[in-house]
Amino acid sequence: MKLVKSIATATLLSAAAAPAMAQDLEITITNLTQGTYFTPIVATAHTGELALFNVGEAASPELQAMAEGGDISGLVSVLSGADADVVENPASGLLAPAMSTTFEMMNSDGNDYLSLSAMILPTNDGFVGLNSWMIPEEAGTYTAYLNAYDAGTEANNELVVEGSGASGVLGIPAAPGGMAGTGGTGVTTEEANMTVHIHRGNLGDDDLTGGKSDINNTVHRWLNPVAKITIVVK
Repeated sequence: MKLVKSIATATLLSAAAAPAMAQDLEITITNLTQGTYFTPIVATAHTGELALFNVGEAASPELQAMAEGGDISGLVSVLSGADADVVENPASGLLAPAMSTTFEMMNSDGNDYLSLSAMILPTNDGFVGLNSWMIPEEAGTYTAYLNAYDAGTEANNELVVEGSGASGVLGIPAAPGGMAGTGGTGVTTEEANMTVHIHRGNLGDDDLTGGKSDINNTVHRWLNPVAKITIVVK
């Protein structure tokens, strides 16, 4: 028999099994996009009092640093200071399109919620996220499909400005895999929604030496979901 559960960003399927004596986890994350990359991932098991982000609320400075430049050190520091269990950069760098990374996590007593995040490149402040998913007590395999979020901290001008990953510096810090354009004039200079929200996706254009965007609309666009996560509760 299968149990069907849901969270805000995914449908979860669990194969019924004997109750687990411990909630040791094996986690696999797969990049489902055609041409975007995930920066180093931070994954954590934590208490219900913590959250990496909240949709409809302003991003924390630590989330902003991750979403604009792929810097997870601030999130790791906050989580470690709160006695969360943390795995950082399990893919040892970028997670390319269609690629997966698998890692182990042992969650301590009371750290009953699982979260993760990573910046999506090339974007201004887009990230893939799982936020405060309650880890089941029942052993089994659980699968979720994850959406892309916009941190709401930077206008999506879609201009590739190498090295612009510092918080508050407008521009996309890198376009891994190439295929980006140059000479764009910018899609926008304003961010109307300054809270964390579902990302609209890259708009892009087909002009690689001009136009409004440096994003290639045949390579760097996506539709949600952008990632798959499989959690084995042992």
